[in-house]
Amino acid sequence: MHEILIAVVLGIVEGLTEFLPVSSTGHLILAGQILGYTGEKAKSFEIFIQLGAILAVAVLYRRKLWTMALDLVPGRRKTGGLTAWHIALAMAPAVVAGLLLYRPIKETLFAPWAVLVGLTAGGIYLLAAERLAPKPRALDLDGISYRQALGIGLFQCLALWPGFSRSGATIAGGLFAGAGLKASADFSFLLAIPMMAAATGLDLLKTWHQLTPDDATVFAVGFAVSFAVAWLAVAAFLKVLERVRLTPFALYRFAIAALFAGYFWLAR
Repeated sequence: MHEILIAVVLGIVEGLTEFLPVSSTGHLILAGQILGYTGEKAKSFEIFIQLGAILAVAVLYRRKLWTMALDLVPGRRKTGGLTAWHIALAMAPAVVAGLLLYRPIKETLFAPWAVLVGLTAGGIYLLAAERLAPKPRALDLDGISYRQALGIGLFQCLALWPGFSRSGATIAGGLFAGAGLKASADFSFLLAIPMMAAATGLDLLKTWHQLTPDDATVFAVGFAVSFAVAWLAVAAFLKVLERVRLTPFALYRFAIAALFAGYFWLAR
């Protein structure tokens, strides 16, 4: 398949799945296997197009991000509610765990079998959160406490296993921490911006030397498609989340894991 077409397909996959609780990393690994787009260059491409999805969410949440940034200005009257310190506190556990476990995760878990395990385990986790989470105490972003932010950050560490889903880990983690579904989703998306930017930047620094100027067009196409699709996916997800909740996403994860398990078994 032509590389431009592969870039479009993977850009769509990334944009659709990055902020839904279904694991974009898992879907990209599985899609890359099917398309025959694997190796170090493919890994760099998958990392790069995440920046398009991050930018889409940053644009969608630009007003909240601007308010949080202004609250950091010394001497300015604070607006209250969610601050950048909530986000920093939620980032800390996964940043520490990711730095400590970066090499074994990359060498061991970025494989189809690991993704299928992560998809299945993450689906069970979503169902557990929907059924066992306590009554929410924070119904919007500004009601989330520092303790809840740290709790969500601890749950985010589950997403270090490819296939588990960063958004799934944090949205369901928000429910377990006592935040409402909409508040958990909004917090998950805001947390994704610095978290993914940092992780993506670290990976690109490690792999950038493997790329050539000939890769620029393919990477640019994937970036643009990822940005556009992620914008639409997040906007639609927020509108339907209260109605569909998390169960359909858990069932989808089970179905896609079973489908790919069958595919890889037949392809042996």
